[in-house]
Amino acid sequence: MGSLRALFDPLFDLLGAMLQEFHALGAPWWLSIALLTVVVRTLLFPLTVRQVRSMRKLQLLQPELDEIRERHKDDPRKQQEETFKFYGESKTNPLGGCLPALVQLPIFVVLYYTIKEFEGLESFRTGGLFWFQDLTAADPFFVLPVLYVATMMAAQEVIIRRTAPQQKGLMRAMPLVFGLFLALGGFPSGLFVYWVTSNTITLCQNLILYRDKPTPEKGAEPKAPSLAPPLTAPRDDATASPGRRRRRKSRRR
Repeated sequence: MGSLRALFDPLFDLLGAMLQEFHALGAPWWLSIALLTVVVRTLLFPLTVRQVRSMRKLQLLQPELDEIRERHKDDPRKQQEETFKFYGESKTNPLGGCLPALVQLPIFVVLYYTIKEFEGLESFRTGGLFWFQDLTAADPFFVLPVLYVATMMAAQEVIIRRTAPQQKGLMRAMPLVFGLFLALGGFPSGLFVYWVTSNTITLCQNLILYRDKPTPEKGAEPKAPSLAPPLTAPRDDATASPGRRRRRKSRRR
């Protein structure tokens, strides 16, 4: 922790000052944590947009990549060459979605430890809400871990609908595994306020960034347009004009 603190000391001081400022303005500690999380996630939103765009572009290129792998499955070297050639032609960086995530990771870690450092304050023991008044203690009723799992699963579900079928099971299991680990780990309620708020923001961002139609699943055939002429209701003689009725009678004769 000492080396991490020294490495990101300016960021620690900035987030700590923001948390104290929210509390000084009259917000209770649980709300101060939530507001700090909202501010940080809002500042990181452009990186999130870039990450999602890169991931979605790779999803659209997946059928061509699968075709290259199948065509050169007996020649790994040729497969690798053709894959990188295809990335170059499509102007796609396969690591484009990882860079924003790597930038955000240390910020989230610093935010985690910033909140954890405030646990030494006596007012943190009464700065909670409803059933979790003590932000330094674990949730006695496990409601916050359940909220963590629920918000994370909801955020994941938005993405899962656009994911290959073989990956859906793993993505649905991840929130349950993390939630069980955090619940049994006895993490303080103050950190769960941060995690639940962050998951809720992720859900809202996913609903915005993935609001269009899902990417077609692999192997799905495009729907062919109908060649049949449109059906029209037959014209009733009773509603036809007198001239048209006379012409019909003459043709019948």
